[in-house]
Amino acid sequence: MNRFLPRVLLAPAMVTLFLWMIVPLVMTIYFSVIRYNLLQPDETGFVGLANYVYFMTDPSFGTAIMNTLLLLGSVILITVIGGIMLALLVDAPFPGRNIVRILLISPFFVIPTVNALLWKHMMMNPIYGVLAQVWKFFGATPVDWLTDWPLWSVILIVTWQWLPFATLIFITALQSMDREQLEASRMDGANYLQQLRYLYIPHLGRSMAVVVMIEMIFLLSVFAEIYTTTSGGPGDASTNLAFLIFKQALLNFDAGAASAGALLAVVLANIAGIFLIRMVGKNLDK
Repeated sequence: MNRFLPRVLLAPAMVTLFLWMIVPLVMTIYFSVIRYNLLQPDETGFVGLANYVYFMTDPSFGTAIMNTLLLLGSVILITVIGGIMLALLVDAPFPGRNIVRILLISPFFVIPTVNALLWKHMMMNPIYGVLAQVWKFFGATPVDWLTDWPLWSVILIVTWQWLPFATLIFITALQSMDREQLEASRMDGANYLQQLRYLYIPHLGRSMAVVVMIEMIFLLSVFAEIYTTTSGGPGDASTNLAFLIFKQALLNFDAGAASAGALLAVVLANIAGIFLIRMVGKNLDK
């Protein structure tokens, strides 16, 4: 009875959560194997794997995969390295440290769409943007970032928002550093670079694994920043997998192909998730 009662009380929440997840998944699987275009709702029927073949043979598919991987790798690399540097910078006590920490973390709480609009109009505008004014101050020609460097502009925007998250995790991890061990290493003649290599980095290993795992899961679905700034262009220069699915669903009105693409994205996310969970597990066992 002691085991049965808690399960009965948890059953409504578990069933609701299960239906919340399984119903959209089943509907996506169903639409992925039928012909269903919103412009031709009467022309339906089972097509098997035709939607998957159509989505994967789309000329934009290869570019979208490469852009997704480049965005993923670049943002993770920059945020991990930059987060460690910022965390180490504010780890030592100094006047106003708490205020600086709050300012470092605050960009993470900005809504992605607002973040993209801020960078698009305030920072990267080639006429009145802050970066354009800096270029003019040094006598250089302003860069039209979203046209000339669309994907790297998106990477910069996303990095700016996720860097505070990594910094927060690393700051928290540094609080548990053994200060006596650091002091002993100084007394033994270790310089800062040696402490960084043999003490700080090994101590932050678990935190780095957690940051990489969480960021990879969320960065696979980056959409708002691309839609708000470049709309996937010019051409397919900044189109990632999530935006390609959007184009199939709401620009081409092809719900079948979009559902097939969504399932492919789910499969890729699960593969990455399994790999990262194993990596995190190994770090936690150390």
